[in-house]
Amino acid sequence: MIRKSLTALTLAAIAPLASAQTVKMCVFDVIGANGDMFNMVKDYALEMKSHGVDYDLKPYTDEGVAVGDFNAGQCDAVAATDLRTRPFNRFTGTVSAVGALPTYDDLKTLLATLAQAKAAPLMKQDGYEVLGIVPAGAGYLFVNDRSMDTAGDLAGKRMATLDYQKDAIHMVNFVKATVVPSDITNFAGKFNNGSVDTAYAPAFAYEALELYKGIGESGGIVDYPLAQLTIQVIAREGVLDDKTAQASRQVAWDMYPQAMNLISNQEAAISEEKWIRIPEKDIQGYQEMFRQNRIEMRDGLNGAPDVYHPKMLSLLSKIRCASNPSASECTSENRE
Repeated sequence: MIRKSLTALTLAAIAPLASAQTVKMCVFDVIGANGDMFNMVKDYALEMKSHGVDYDLKPYTDEGVAVGDFNAGQCDAVAATDLRTRPFNRFTGTVSAVGALPTYDDLKTLLATLAQAKAAPLMKQDGYEVLGIVPAGAGYLFVNDRSMDTAGDLAGKRMATLDYQKDAIHMVNFVKATVVPSDITNFAGKFNNGSVDTAYAPAFAYEALELYKGIGESGGIVDYPLAQLTIQVIAREGVLDDKTAQASRQVAWDMYPQAMNLISNQEAAISEEKWIRIPEKDIQGYQEMFRQNRIEMRDGLNGAPDVYHPKMLSLLSKIRCASNPSASECTSENRE
C-alpha cells in the first residue's frame, strides 16, 4: 500500500514534466553561452518551465547565422536584437527607432505597455509572434576623437554601419558621413584597428568587445542614446498558444529590473573621463534632427526606407511628451 502511494506520488510529480512542450530556440550572444544575453535568456527559459514550456537553447555568436537557422526551420524561436528581428515584426522592430526613446524611464513605460494583453494583436505579423522584449541597453556613439561631439563633426568620417540596418545607413548618409558596411562580428575590430572613426553600440561593448582600444587616449563615448536596443524573442505563430504566449511576454517584462541592473552596472563601470557630455542646447538640435529622420523613414520620404511602423512612432511620441510636455515636438503640428 505504501509502495503504491509512493508510486502514485512519483507519477504525479513527473506528469507535468512529461507534458511540457519542448521548443528549440536559437540564441544570439556575441560572447556565446557565457554571455550576459544568453544567461538572461536562460533565466527566461527557467521561468517558462512553470508555464509548461521547456526551451532547448542553442547559443550563436553570429546573429546572422542564428536568424538564418531560425528561417531555415532549425529552431522554433530565436532570441536576437531588434536590429535583426525587425523583419519579423515591424511594430516591435520600431522600438529602436533612432532617437525615439531618450531615457530609460521612457523605455520602461513602453515595455510595460507592450506587455499588456491588449497589445497582443500587435505582437503577430506574417506568421510570426513576439514572445518577449528585454532591454539590451542604449546605443551610444563611440568615437576615436573627442572633438566629434556634434552631428556636423561627423561629415566625412568613416562610420561602421550594420549593412542590414537601413535606418542607420540613412542617418549616416544624412550627416554626410561615410558608411563602412559591417556586421555584428566585425564592427568592433574595424573600430579598434582604426579602419573606421566611429562605431555604435551599447555600453557592454566597451569591455566585452574591447572598444576602449578604439577610443584610445583621444576618443570617447557620446552620452546621448541614439536608440534603445532590445532583445526580442520571436517564434513562429502557433508555437505557443495565445495564453502561454501572453504569459511569456509577462515573464520577459518581469525581467526588466534584472536587465536594467546589468545595464546600469555596465555603464557605471566606464570611467567618467571617457564620456562626452552634450550641452542641453545641442541635445535639442539632435532631437529635432532625429524626429525629422523618423518621419522620413515612416513615410519613405527623401529617399529614406519606410522601415518604421506609424503606430509605434505615435506611441513613442506620446510617451516622450508625457515625460517632457514642454518639448518643442509636443506642440508641433507635424507630430509623429
